[in-house]
Amino acid sequence: MEGIYNMKKEEKKNEKVAEKNYSKIKLIATILAIVIVLGLIAYVVNTIVQKQNFTVQNPIATMEIENYGTIKIELYPDYAPETVANFIALANNGFYDGLTFHRTIPDFMIQGGDPNGDGTGNATLKDLGEESEDEYTIPGEFIANGYNDNTLKHERGVISMARGDYSGYSSTLATEGYNSASCQFFITTTDQSNNLDGLYAAFGKVTEGMDIVDTISNVEVETRDSSTAEDETLTQDKPVNPPVITSIRVETFGIDYGMPETREPFDLNSWYMSNMYGY
Repeated sequence: MEGIYNMKKEEKKNEKVAEKNYSKIKLIATILAIVIVLGLIAYVVNTIVQKQNFTVQNPIATMEIENYGTIKIELYPDYAPETVANFIALANNGFYDGLTFHRTIPDFMIQGGDPNGDGTGNATLKDLGEESEDEYTIPGEFIANGYNDNTLKHERGVISMARGDYSGYSSTLATEGYNSASCQFFITTTDQSNNLDGLYAAFGKVTEGMDIVDTISNVEVETRDSSTAEDETLTQDKPVNPPVITSIRVETFGIDYGMPETREPFDLNSWYMSNMYGY
């Protein structure tokens, strides 16, 4: 009987020890759960605060001009997202390296980015990083083209897209010109709001190096009025020594602006032949 009593006593002792161990484990588990929950709450709160305090930095283009210096331009994707995406893709793929400012007009603007160097060239899809060698254009992001989000004025230092104007051939071709921009751009040197706003896709503004833009706008040109030039091969507003764009690179601060919407360029020659001669 004494042996049985001792066994029961030992069992009760073991049960108490097990209960104490269980209570300790339960307490530890509870503490760990609380710590994990508090950690998750802190993480969520910190993420929310970071998002609230996060400010998107607009992309900055750095343009190096041979023998002239550096021009920095802040791009505005909020005004013209497709245009900005196009410019970033071309610039960071090295498209503009070695091209020139082929047209300069004092108290107006400087124009560059043409692979032909004479105002007739477009970029190709390959220049965007695709495989096709086909030329392309992008939709015009300005009010006259039905795009109302771009209210950026063509003030001094604004960069905008150059495009064609086919309305002289037919009023029905106006929209073809609106959607004809590809790679050429211009930078204004004076406020040009009266004749450019709402008609061209402005997409950024010079923040450094405006003095360089001014200098380029005043370089010697072949002729200001080709109709009175003795040498008919001379080109109006073309610099005698076109300033060379060494490179353009855009810092996007970790944001991917994607690829622009592209379309097939309008073939004015085919349209003209069809309308004039029926083929």
